[in-house]
Amino acid sequence: MLTFAVTFVRHGETQYNKDKLLQGQGIDTPLSEVGLQQAEEAGQYLRELRFTKAFSSNLQRAQQTAEIILRNNIHSPGIGLISDALLRERGFGIAEGQPKDALKNMANAAGQSCRDFTPPGGETLDQVRTRFRKFLAGLFQSMMSDHGYPDQSTLADEPDAGESSAAVGCDGPFISLPDDGLAGVPLHVLVVSHGAYIRVAVRHLVEELESALPSGLKASQVFSACPNTGMCRFVVTLRSGETGSALSVLRCIFINRKDHLSASKETGE
Repeated sequence: MLTFAVTFVRHGETQYNKDKLLQGQGIDTPLSEVGLQQAEEAGQYLRELRFTKAFSSNLQRAQQTAEIILRNNIHSPGIGLISDALLRERGFGIAEGQPKDALKNMANAAGQSCRDFTPPGGETLDQVRTRFRKFLAGLFQSMMSDHGYPDQSTLADEPDAGESSAAVGCDGPFISLPDDGLAGVPLHVLVVSHGAYIRVAVRHLVEELESALPSGLKASQVFSACPNTGMCRFVVTLRSGETGSALSVLRCIFINRKDHLSASKETGE
């Protein structure tokens, strides 16, 4: 078995976020002053966690956020940030640059919900989900390539399949500490992406990969919008399969955490 944690972080606020305009992929804006402050706060919150790998979307708002988080991290020297186009925001086609209400109006005119509607030239939710599946498969492969299974590596104290979830730090209740869920988990991956993308990713992890959820977490909370620099954490256990690594256990630790945002204004999608 190989166990590792993945912490997803949404990028900090941009001026487009503040003005409630859609950015998607075609509008690549930097962080606003508030967004820079949010990224600093996220970095301070995560500063003592040891990341094994760090990924970000190749759009600058995500890259800036990831760079600031790593700059604040006391264990980050030597960790290279991997820029990956698979983590880009959902493409919103002709709706990019327009107010979010314009997207709602397009969806209403088409007789669809806003979440399920695809503007002309935009990405469908299935296309975004396919991108995330490809990223996840690559992540699993790279973790196995770099770390192997415990009997193939020097990692110690790896939990086996018979141990309880508490052995890998997955049982709550948690008290909003930065290291929630990381007890006994030897490896940790940082992924910085975007609001619509993270919502699709979480839905895939929970609905399709059947992630266990913390007790008391409601579905409305699981699939709600992630605020700027909001955080989601999952703990993954892989096992050896006939054709390579296979998912053994997947547990959600928290969704859309925003405890670190006490000093700055919170913004949604």
